[in-house]
Amino acid sequence: MPTPVAQPAGDRRPHLARWDPWALAAVLFAAYATVSVGRYRHMTTSSWDLGIFEQVVRAYAHLRAPVSDLKGPGFDILGDHFSPVTALLAPLYRLFPSPVTLLVAQAALFALSAVPVTRAAARLLGRRRGLALGLAYGLSWGVQRAVDFDFHEICFAVPLIAFSLEALLADRRRAALCWALPLVLVKEDLGLTLAAIALVVAWRSRGSSRRTGAYALGVAVFGVAATVLVLTVVIPSFNASGGYDYWNKVSESGSPLDGVGTKLRTLAWLLIPTTGLLALRSPLLLVALPTLGWRFLSGDAHYWGTDWHYSAVLMPVVFLALADAIPSARRSTRAWLRSYAAHLPAAVAAAALALTTSLPLAQLTQAEVYREPAAVSGVERLLVRIPDDATVEANIGPISRLTSRCRVFWLGGTQGIAPDYIALENIDDRYRDPVGYARQLHPRAEYAVAGEANGYLVLERR
Repeated sequence: MPTPVAQPAGDRRPHLARWDPWALAAVLFAAYATVSVGRYRHMTTSSWDLGIFEQVVRAYAHLRAPVSDLKGPGFDILGDHFSPVTALLAPLYRLFPSPVTLLVAQAALFALSAVPVTRAAARLLGRRRGLALGLAYGLSWGVQRAVDFDFHEICFAVPLIAFSLEALLADRRRAALCWALPLVLVKEDLGLTLAAIALVVAWRSRGSSRRTGAYALGVAVFGVAATVLVLTVVIPSFNASGGYDYWNKVSESGSPLDGVGTKLRTLAWLLIPTTGLLALRSPLLLVALPTLGWRFLSGDAHYWGTDWHYSAVLMPVVFLALADAIPSARRSTRAWLRSYAAHLPAAVAAAALALTTSLPLAQLTQAEVYREPAAVSGVERLLVRIPDDATVEANIGPISRLTSRCRVFWLGGTQGIAPDYIALENIDDRYRDPVGYARQLHPRAEYAVAGEANGYLVLERR
C-alpha cells in the first residue's frame, strides 16, 4: 500500500476539508440535473430508454411486476437486463410520478460518486490536488455523456464502484468488497466487475492477511457465478423466447479487428486526458477490463466509442487508479516523473475544463437550457388531450410525456393490440399520410387525426 504523500501546510484545515467533497458533489448535482432536466423540457430525448425505465419503476411503485410495454405488451424487463436495483426508486417515484424523478435521481447518484473519488484523492495527495482530481472526475467526458443520455441503471453502479475503490485505497478491504457486492443487482455484466475488484483486493492482501485474501477470492468466484447464473437461468426464465437477447451482439462480432480505430480512440480517451497515462501504474485499472472486454468483443459498433453512457462505470476506476499511482511516482528516483506526477492533478483538471466546452455541461452557459421553448408547450397541450390510462402507440418524441399516466407501446410493436391513440413525432414529415399509416399498422381499426402541433400529431381510434 503506497504511503500517502504529506499534505502541504496550507491544506491542513480538517474542519473545512471534510466538506470539500460534499460541496463539489452539490455543485455537480445542480449542473447534472440542469442539463438532464433541460433536455427533457426541450423534448430532445434521444432514445426510448427513459420511457422504458419509467414504466418499470412505475410498476415497482404500484407493487406490480416490472413490465415495460415499450419492449412488447406485457414484457417483463427482467427478461431483458437484470437490474432489480431500479426498484429502489419506487418510493420516490410514488411521491413524484414523473420521468423527471428518474433524471434527478440519476443526477444525484452521479454527483454522489464524486465524494469518494475526491475524498480518496485528498487523503493520498493533499486537499488541493484531491479537489483538482475530484473536479476532473466530475467533469469527465464519460460522466457527462451518461448525464446527457436520459436515464440508465448504471447510475447505481458508478457510486458503488467509487465507494468500493475508495475503501480499497484506504486499506479497508472488506468494506471494499461489501460496497461492490450489490453490483450483481445493477446489471448482468457487473458481476465480472465485482470479480475484478475482488481479485485486486486479494492481490493487495497477499502477505498481510490470508483470511481476507481467501474471502476476496470467494467473492470473485461468486461474481463470476452470479453472472453465469443470471445470463443462463434468471434472464431466460423471464424472457418469452427462453434466452438472452444480447448473445448475438457477441456471436455476430466478426473479427476482433473490426472497428480497431474506434476502439483505440476510446482507450486513448480513457487514459490520456483523464490520467495522462499514469493510471497504468496502478493495479486498480484491472477493474476496467470486464467492461472494456464485452464492449470491444461485441459486434455492435455503438459499444466501441465514447458516446452514450457505456463509459460512465469506467470513470471512477481510471481516476482512482490515477490517485493510487501518483504517490509512488512522486517518490521515483527519476526527477521528470516526480515533477510530472506532482503537476498531473492540475493538468487533468484543466483538460476536463477545456473539454467541457464541447461536452453536455457547456449548455449551462446557454440561456436556452433554462427555459422551455414555446413549441414544446404547444406539443404538451396536444398530448395532454390523451386521457389518463389510455393505450397509446408512439415513437420516441411523445413517449416520456405519456408513460407516467398511460399504457404506452412502441410504434409498430403492439403485437395486434389496437391502441386508443397513436402519437407521432413528425417533424421531418415522415408520415405524409398518417391515417393511411395507421391503417397499415392496424387494418381492422379506423383512426382519425385528433390534433397537430409543431410537428407532432395524435390520431384517435374511432
